[in-house]
Amino acid sequence: MLRQDSQDAPLFGEEDGNMGARKSNIRHPLVSFFHLFFRTSAILVYLLCDIFSSRFIACMVTIILLLSCDFWTVKNVSGRLLVGLRWWNQVDTDGKSHWVFESRKTHSPNTASSAESRIFWLGLIVCPVFWIMFVFSTIFSFKMKWLAVVLMGLVLQWANLYGYVRCKFGGQTNLRNMAQNYLGTQIFKQAMKKTEEP
Repeated sequence: MLRQDSQDAPLFGEEDGNMGARKSNIRHPLVSFFHLFFRTSAILVYLLCDIFSSRFIACMVTIILLLSCDFWTVKNVSGRLLVGLRWWNQVDTDGKSHWVFESRKTHSPNTASSAESRIFWLGLIVCPVFWIMFVFSTIFSFKMKWLAVVLMGLVLQWANLYGYVRCKFGGQTNLRNMAQNYLGTQIFKQAMKKTEEP
């Protein structure tokens, strides 16, 4: 498993003290737009499909195309340009599968801006939550014809989220410890703010 240093791309919610006002601007507006466009379009088409169209197959194909475009865009374009991370799977000559997680070096002149990083991580984290809710709502409302569509949405978006979290925090990192450390840091910051207030 290959992995490079991943300290230059701030995770959503992290403060990035070394970036000035110039780097907080969005330097890749088209990439940022499409990072969110395909994700939100798939969700909106799913939500509004029964209202505007009674043709299930047309809605299903549209949603799957949007999800596929989103998966490809996030994995191959927006992750690399917005936060300097990328991941992929390769099969060696023996037929063994290897996951590769890479990050742009810290001394690179094209470090990610904090605004682009927030857009990337916000879209990457929030949209799978919607697909989780859609899975439960589909099961509880007995709309089983939609189950394959919402499961595909969940799997494709969860795969990108998982891949980029592994890129950011390392291939061997225990995700439970990472979540505990993040929550501990946030609680500590809140406690320090309250003690500083008069």
